Amino acid sequence: MKRFFAWMMVLMFFLLPFAVPVRAADFAGTVDAESAILMEIRTGRVLYEKNADKPLPPASVTKIMTDLLVAEAIDAGTIALTDTVTASTHASKMGGSQIYLKEGEQMSVDDLLKSVVVASANDAAVALAEYVAGSEEAFVAKMNERAAELGMEHTHFENTNGLDDTTTAHLTTARDIALMSCELLKHEWIQNYTKIWMDTVRDGAFGLTNTNRLIRFYKGATGLKTGSTSKAKFCISASAERDGLGLVAVIMASPTRDVRNAAAASLLDYGFANFSYWHKESEPIGDVPVTGGTARTVSAVSADFSMVTDKGADKKATAEIILPETLAAPVEKGAKIGEIVYRIGETELGRADVVAGETVEKIGFFTLLPRMFFRMIGAKAR
Repeated sequence: MKRFFAWMMVLMFFLLPFAVPVRAADFAGTVDAESAILMEIRTGRVLYEKNADKPLPPASVTKIMTDLLVAEAIDAGTIALTDTVTASTHASKMGGSQIYLKEGEQMSVDDLLKSVVVASANDAAVALAEYVAGSEEAFVAKMNERAAELGMEHTHFENTNGLDDTTTAHLTTARDIALMSCELLKHEWIQNYTKIWMDTVRDGAFGLTNTNRLIRFYKGATGLKTGSTSKAKFCISASAERDGLGLVAVIMASPTRDVRNAAAASLLDYGFANFSYWHKESEPIGDVPVTGGTARTVSAVSADFSMVTDKGADKKATAEIILPETLAAPVEKGAKIGEIVYRIGETELGRADVVAGETVEKIGFFTLLPRMFFRMIGAKAR
């Protein structure tokens, strides 16, 4: 009977991409995990949560923060993908998932990052950490600093990879994982790694297979990271995008790998079936009179605005533009001068700033005098 159930779970996972989308009315919110959250990537809107602030061991999902700090170092020009890293004794002694780095072995940042993202290599994670910060300890301090900056209020890291054999204080939450996942995905090039299903390092001598099976079997999957240990059980931060809607589903402490994957896919299905991403680009919307300025008007420009709505609701949205009758100079370019209120019926969906499109200086005496003179001449001529 147990074997039959296991095969049924596997079959369900393979059929997930073809399953009927879950409707909001049918989604009971039952996720077989200790903690879970579904977050829209660009806006950070939470679409579902269960014990999302409960601190739990994250296993290798930790490496999302490791990847983030490496990605930020690359984008800042501190390190480059082509740099060569020499493996330390410490890095070569990591257990768990690894690419079996030998002490003194040299490998590019590119191959090390690929090994971490795709195959969850603990030794590669430590080698990168040491290269970025000088030591794993210094890198972990940076991980905790970055977590605080991102508002990850219930997170404490003690290593770069999530191994929990010797610590009980390495903890985070589903919400915090979603926050760092969204931040990592801002580095769009990271998907060159997170979307890999199979690849190699060491000139093809060592094969890598993605630990995240959703990459192969879930439509629109973009990443991101799996993890499992005896303490953490089975965890995942699964990201996907369809029709401009980007989602991150975090599952923590699920009982098995297949249950974890099915739970993540179910959350993503729920999100894609019931929500849409709507984005309005910045655009000129008119002019506002200016008194006492070097120009008589200033252009009003709407700021970029994004929101997540119930599917189809964006087509019913209305926009109310609120602008002052006049503005007194000086007016600084980019200063807020009004707002746009988006609604469906009486329900407010969100607000976007309206800003000044250019600077209008306050008129001075030597500018005002000629203007008054020509106005007088024009009045006499009439």
